[in-house]
Amino acid sequence: MEFIMQLAIIIVSTKIAGDLSVRLGQPSVLGKLIVGVIIGPALLGWIDESATLETFSYIGVLLLMFFAGLETDLNELNRNRNASIAVAIGGIIVPFATGFFIGEYFGMSNSHALFLGLLLSATSVSISVQTFKELGKFKSKESATVLGAALVDDILVVIFLAILMSLLTASDISLTMVIGKKVLFFFIAGLIAWKVIPWLLKGFARLKINEPIISGGILICLGLSIFAEGLGVAGIIGAFLAGVGISQTSFKHEIEHKLEPIAYAIFVPVFFVSIGLSIRFDGIQENLMFTILLSLLAIASKLIGSGLGARLTGFNNRSSLIIGAGMVSRGEVALIIASIGLSAGLLTDAYFTSVIIAVIVSTIASPPLLKLLFK
Repeated sequence: MEFIMQLAIIIVSTKIAGDLSVRLGQPSVLGKLIVGVIIGPALLGWIDESATLETFSYIGVLLLMFFAGLETDLNELNRNRNASIAVAIGGIIVPFATGFFIGEYFGMSNSHALFLGLLLSATSVSISVQTFKELGKFKSKESATVLGAALVDDILVVIFLAILMSLLTASDISLTMVIGKKVLFFFIAGLIAWKVIPWLLKGFARLKINEPIISGGILICLGLSIFAEGLGVAGIIGAFLAGVGISQTSFKHEIEHKLEPIAYAIFVPVFFVSIGLSIRFDGIQENLMFTILLSLLAIASKLIGSGLGARLTGFNNRSSLIIGAGMVSRGEVALIIASIGLSAGLLTDAYFTSVIIAVIVSTIASPPLLKLLFK
């Protein structure tokens, strides 16, 4: 019963906050992110983290990326592949250097400073995807470039994380195995999207049951996400590729039309709120300057690094800034990396809260930045 009450609070609060945000001229996703901080442990304490909420949140972000895949233009994605690679590389180099120098400036050891740099290099595109949709710009060249760059960013950051963990901790991680798993995943996932998904959906369509196509779509989304996680790739990448595969079939519109209301009514709001639940203000005064500086530079480093990558590949100044803003959000990806660092001793308890706040601030900053730049 407690979870049902929490779910009711989340649904009501996100709808109200989203409406207020739109009335104030901002994307509704901004209000939904902020309300997570308000109703979470940091302020009102109405909602706390739990295994059930975490599961609902994870399903929410998977469905969010699944819909992004359904609406993705593969030709546009392919046309912008060089720009996406440049944006991803710029969005890793500048934040990595920034994080390292911040760590060194505040007296961290070299290993801790390197980990901080890697954490700032992460990107979570799920918030930007929703913002592009709300602004009616999801089909734009900038959006396609951000999506492609996020895929490259995820692969590179995971590989660098494996290298860092093997060098700085006692863990025995094979770099060849890590890279091999990534290559294997994209090869098999490509075959599944090309050959298996159309065959599966046609098979489901022949079943004499209620909503067979929707069931097939959910199964494909979850299945590719599980497969991705098993090979060390983020589950959201698997969900995105599942959506891309289904977008090439005649079942695309039926799945999108029937599944989207369920996702946005229940699971996606939980995901938005869950981002804010990670914030705690305990002991923040001791590291206030570090927190403020890290938050500001987390935003600026992605904006500059990814924006520079876009500028060097032919985008004008405004489009480059839009792409940089789309890469600013760290979201759940950086939160996971921060937890790994804390467990491995590469991030101390003293700085953990500050890092989490910087991650949340960068995530919240992305929607209004995009809104402002498109305006």
